[in-house]
Amino acid sequence: MTAVETLDKLQRRITVSVAKGDLQSEVDARLKNMSRTARVSGFRPGKVPLSVLHKRYGASVQAEVLQDKVGQVFFEAVRAAHVRVAGMPRFTPHEVGDAAEAFTFDAEFEVYPDIALGDLSTVEVERVHCEVDDAAVDKTVDVLRRQRRTFSERGADDGAAREGDRVTVDFVGKIDDVAFPGGSAEGFAFVLGEGRMLPEFETGVGGRKADEQAEFDLHFPEDYQGREVAGKTARFEVKVRKVEAPHVPEMGPELAKELGVPDGDVAKLREDIRRNLQREVKSRLSARNRNAAMEALLKVNPVDLPAGVVQEEIEQLIQGARQDLQARGMKDVDKLPIAPDMFRDQAERRVRLGLIVAELVKEHELHAKPEQIRAHVEDMASSYEDPQEVVRWYYGEPQRLSQVESIVIENNVAEHVFAQARTTDKTLGFDELMQSS
Repeated sequence: MTAVETLDKLQRRITVSVAKGDLQSEVDARLKNMSRTARVSGFRPGKVPLSVLHKRYGASVQAEVLQDKVGQVFFEAVRAAHVRVAGMPRFTPHEVGDAAEAFTFDAEFEVYPDIALGDLSTVEVERVHCEVDDAAVDKTVDVLRRQRRTFSERGADDGAAREGDRVTVDFVGKIDDVAFPGGSAEGFAFVLGEGRMLPEFETGVGGRKADEQAEFDLHFPEDYQGREVAGKTARFEVKVRKVEAPHVPEMGPELAKELGVPDGDVAKLREDIRRNLQREVKSRLSARNRNAAMEALLKVNPVDLPAGVVQEEIEQLIQGARQDLQARGMKDVDKLPIAPDMFRDQAERRVRLGLIVAELVKEHELHAKPEQIRAHVEDMASSYEDPQEVVRWYYGEPQRLSQVESIVIENNVAEHVFAQARTTDKTLGFDELMQSS
């Protein structure tokens, strides 16, 4: 058996050879097969002599066969040596004379690390819980009501703009008495108190009535998205065109029908809202707890990473970023320079976790069981109008189902971590969970 030489923690080298006789036999076989269809000027199809094909294509076919043979011999050798190769090997040929019986190569490659799982009982991890109470349902109902609000102009005796009112304005912003791009508008409407405008702008408009004018200074934050005005102070001249008061519909049968309950049953609507919130809370809790469990695994399992695998992960992340930008409408994303180091930390974390989780799943039999996968799919499908159609959709494509399987495995791993670690349980309020996730 060919010896595997250790160069570094994960770096290895092995020497492989391909007999020239075996190489030539395969070259002859491929050229003979090529002769059946090769088209060469001066010869009928299928009648090209092998000597002609050797002269014209022999070198390229030999290079192709040599590459195949070297790869085959390499993988047979590392399989026999029980070595898990990470990434692609790099082959360096030996210099051999014409009298040599074989082509010889040094193959340098990385291996996956051997992982000795750490002691989870030494790490603290927090598991969070949250209940959907009546207050959460009430708050969601209020949001749904506000989404369907209407506005009407305030009367002259009650015309001052206040929080919640929709105000329509014309404005011009100037820096050093010069109007700046994006600092002017006509007929611009916004709702006071929703945070769409900077606080100083809202303060300058609040309390004004229709047809009133106002002037005020506004200091743009240092991190303002408009770089040309960030950190500068502008003078705004504003004319209020219209002030409209909001009218929020009461929750009753008519609004319940509008929200999808055919018989207008408000109690049924609230129960539907509660179930939807419970699904959302469950999803957020699961994601947050999985992340806490993964962080615990990283703390007790230092792992050397194969550089080639990390690089492959970086390239996948860059490709994903390009696809995301393209989906957002950006053009020529393939030409956009993206620095690999932007994704290095993320890539290293993903590779490290992948190695640890794979070892943990293997050692503790945490594989996703078919019934777990089915239950997860049915749970996701339950929020749709036709759950069975959604279930069929997932089971109709192996890639979709594999994504579910990955989530189930991560859930199994998280439960294992919580069972082994020093786990503390914490109850979060509904608002706290929604704002922190």
